[in-house]
Amino acid sequence: MTKFNWKSKTAKLAILLLVLTFIIPQAGCQSNGENYQGIGKTGFYLDTVCAVTIYGVAEESPLGEELSQAKEEDQQKRIYQLITDAFKLCSQYENLLSKTIPTSEIAQINDAAGQGVTVSSETLEVVKKGMEYGKLSDGRFDITIGTASQLWDFHDVDENHEGEGEIPSEDALAEAVRHVDYTKVQIDGTTVKLQDPEMEIDLGGIAKGYISDKVAEYLEDQGVVSAVVDLGGNIVTIGGKTTKLVVSEEDGAHCQPFNIGIKDPQSTTGQLLMVFPCKDKAVVTSGTYERFLIKEGTKYHHILDPKTGWPVDTDILSVTIIVEKGHGVDADGLSTTCLAMGVEEATAFIQGLKEAMEIDAVFVDVDGNVTATDENIL
Repeated sequence: MTKFNWKSKTAKLAILLLVLTFIIPQAGCQSNGENYQGIGKTGFYLDTVCAVTIYGVAEESPLGEELSQAKEEDQQKRIYQLITDAFKLCSQYENLLSKTIPTSEIAQINDAAGQGVTVSSETLEVVKKGMEYGKLSDGRFDITIGTASQLWDFHDVDENHEGEGEIPSEDALAEAVRHVDYTKVQIDGTTVKLQDPEMEIDLGGIAKGYISDKVAEYLEDQGVVSAVVDLGGNIVTIGGKTTKLVVSEEDGAHCQPFNIGIKDPQSTTGQLLMVFPCKDKAVVTSGTYERFLIKEGTKYHHILDPKTGWPVDTDILSVTIIVEKGHGVDADGLSTTCLAMGVEEATAFIQGLKEAMEIDAVFVDVDGNVTATDENIL
């Protein structure tokens, strides 16, 4: 475990934590060489700003062969279409997994009054993964937090994070958490049933990580060998950064890693804590600075304690989890879990997972101290 103190110049919180140290362009850039910036698009999905930038496509893939024969303008149009299709996947998964979309499978489970609901393999996979992290975290991560989370509104705030709504009462939260218990989610084949009819599943702490994995997998299936997927801070890097669009296997093997920066969550100027290289990685951050409201001078953040329904009491301001590509769903669940634990326990927790998976974490506490599970990250 390695620590150092980061001297922040201001106590005001930044909106974003994870930043890429290259610029995600809105227009394609087809020039070869070190300044090549790929082809990227942004959009608003999953209640956040999402961006996909494609740098390289394998020349031996059908898409690579198509691009090799195309003019630059047509290459850009084809890549834009591919990114648009990737964004459509975000919408499709959101329509399955969001509790706030009435027709989603999660909403159907929540509205079924304890009756079983047959769901897709995708929804089943995320629910099972959420239950897995409920067990691993001793209940600190609980996908049935929905009855408590619906009492809070962290979106309707002004520029000073002051909210119009009322803070939930002690009685209301006490009643809500009576219906929070992931062990009462029953799975029988492809049927999901809530043993407590008043329970509500909320996959907000894990769904974006799952979707980022699926988007990256889709792009790779199309022949993409170099890209960055950023779903509101849930980042996946495919390969490393190529210097041209159509690349050979040798080009891909020798490309440099993407540089990912962790922003100082207390900085108002975009100052970075550190930059580290990423090749075929998933990087996810959770923080108490991300969504919060201030009421009568008191700050309430959006990471809730399943046992009380109140914002979890933690000394962590932000946590960044770094895992192998394909495990963004794990990074998402682990980031929330670690935040609830606090720095000391979370550091030991991540160290204990290293035998089972390739993982590291960076914690920033409320005093500006930074702790990393691998000194090479700092």
